[in-house]
Amino acid sequence: MVFLVMAIGLSACSQPEIEKPGETIDLLISNGTIVTMDAEWRVIRNGYIAVRGDRILAIGEMQDLEKRRYIAVTKIDARERLIVPGLINAHTHIPMTLFRGIADDLRLQEWLEKYIFPAEAMNVDRDFVVAGTRLGLIEMIHGGTTTYVDMYYFEDAIAEETRHAGLRAVLGETVIDFPVADNKTWEEAIAYTERFVKKWKNDSLITPAIAPHAPYTVSTGHLEEVSLFAKKHDIPIVTHIAEASTETAFTRKNFKAGPVSYLDRIGFLSDRVIAAHVVHVDDSDIAILKNRGVGVVHCPQSNMKLSSGVSPVNRMLIANIRIGLGTDSASSNNDLSLWEEMDTAAKLHKLINQDPTVLNARQAFSMATIGGARAIHREKEIGSLESGKKADFIVLDTDAPHLIPRYNIYSHLVYATKASDVRDMVVNGRILMRDRNLLTLSEFEVKNAARRYQMRVADSFKNREK
Repeated sequence: MVFLVMAIGLSACSQPEIEKPGETIDLLISNGTIVTMDAEWRVIRNGYIAVRGDRILAIGEMQDLEKRRYIAVTKIDARERLIVPGLINAHTHIPMTLFRGIADDLRLQEWLEKYIFPAEAMNVDRDFVVAGTRLGLIEMIHGGTTTYVDMYYFEDAIAEETRHAGLRAVLGETVIDFPVADNKTWEEAIAYTERFVKKWKNDSLITPAIAPHAPYTVSTGHLEEVSLFAKKHDIPIVTHIAEASTETAFTRKNFKAGPVSYLDRIGFLSDRVIAAHVVHVDDSDIAILKNRGVGVVHCPQSNMKLSSGVSPVNRMLIANIRIGLGTDSASSNNDLSLWEEMDTAAKLHKLINQDPTVLNARQAFSMATIGGARAIHREKEIGSLESGKKADFIVLDTDAPHLIPRYNIYSHLVYATKASDVRDMVVNGRILMRDRNLLTLSEFEVKNAARRYQMRVADSFKNREK
């Protein structure tokens, strides 16, 4: 009997220990090369990202994954693919996708005053904004943009469509000193903006903002009112600053200063401001922007196409300005691809500076990711892939001929990658695109609606000419 008990005891001791179940997570991306864009510029050659809820729970090397024994509800195998932070389009006017190609090869003021402003007056209403926003959202999802900054009219409708599609956005309701599509007076515009801000203030994806158009379309008194409004509601200000030489001439004539100096003098500039273009500035202006914490958005293709000039980006980078990239609208670009903006920005500034080392590939990619997050004052939440940050990232196919072979990963991303290489997109922990299939929008319906508006816009110009 003693022998039997001992045998049973030995048998029990020799049984393998049963492993405890691992931690349950919502999403596991594995086997990919991860470009983190963190402070150490880590590139994890064979890594994983674990997502719970809307945040990155853990990120690391595959050799460490087995120890964690995650139980994932959804898995994506990123073998032979790149995982990078979602791109940040820091300046656009998304409904204007419906004006794509309507008026090209014109100077900025002629383009605005003879074509864009009349086209908006004849066509823009809430339904137009909804259709244009949906088209732009599809384009941005296909191209890997997970966050964008917008300024237009009926911004509440843009917020609803963006929330439904699942993208992250800073959305600025445009206020301007003449009647526009959604509000005919300044007082109406401010009241609309206040309702818009209160509705969306605590949303997980939408950050409401106020967007005074520019120093030449909004009076000093109204710009001062915007500053007080933004401070009261604790929201960003989205605007255009120093975009063209005509703007500089206007402020010098009327306010005896360039746009940046004038805006600083009236107390408009602060770390709430996201300033698009910022082309016509000197070193003293750059110092002001730095000291005030203003976020700057470089829009190289739009500025080139409208011949607005070239922003002194290299000097801004040296000054450690918060600077990101934007496409501007599809009516002045004519697409919403940040891959093209990165490529253009890097090459343009090498040419302008006559120096091939200026704005290298890593800097250009940074401007579309963590640099863009800094420009819109969101770097603590997005822009890099780190534990605790929002789960916003994209998976890139690397099998296309233009992506073979690969030596320098940042050069590959900036000079070779195309929007069509984006395979999967995750925003706020939610999969929006899988193997290039949209999961939140009907591409067929959106395209058909956009084609109907094409005929309507074309007809409106024909009628104007009669």
